[in-house]
Amino acid sequence: MRWSKHVIRAVIFTTLLMKGTTVMAQDNIQQNKQLLAEFANAVFVQKDLRKLPNYMQPAYIQHNPLVPQGLAGFEQFFSDWFKAVPDWHYQLEKLVAEGDTVWAYGVYSGTQTGDWLGIPATGKPYRIHAVDIFRIEQGRLAEHWDVLDTYGLFKQLGVIQ
Repeated sequence: MRWSKHVIRAVIFTTLLMKGTTVMAQDNIQQNKQLLAEFANAVFVQKDLRKLPNYMQPAYIQHNPLVPQGLAGFEQFFSDWFKAVPDWHYQLEKLVAEGDTVWAYGVYSGTQTGDWLGIPATGKPYRIHAVDIFRIEQGRLAEHWDVLDTYGLFKQLGVIQ
């Protein structure tokens, strides 16, 4: 009888501990999704690059070879893109999160009226789909990977046939 009481107590304790851990993990996932949604709105919708330190680690790691490393590299890249495409638009379609990682699926669009990425102004509109993957550390974006339709982008801009 004593042995079964200890087993029951251990099972109850383990169950409560696991449920608490699951709840905490779910809260963290929701916080990460919220961080990315706020980042996308502030930076990509409002184009307010002054808010980057609120969302990004200074030593932000970038895995897109076109974008320089760090918060400063990100800021320069998007400042140039916003200048070259004054009607630049981003539509966030979906966020998916697991652990410290958040995936954002969205659509980038606009009209290239200025030089960008070594491409002279084309005056042509574009619309591309992208998946951006972010790793979050200590409540800020720490690392980024992306999958972009660069073929579609360059074709729409007339850079390739």
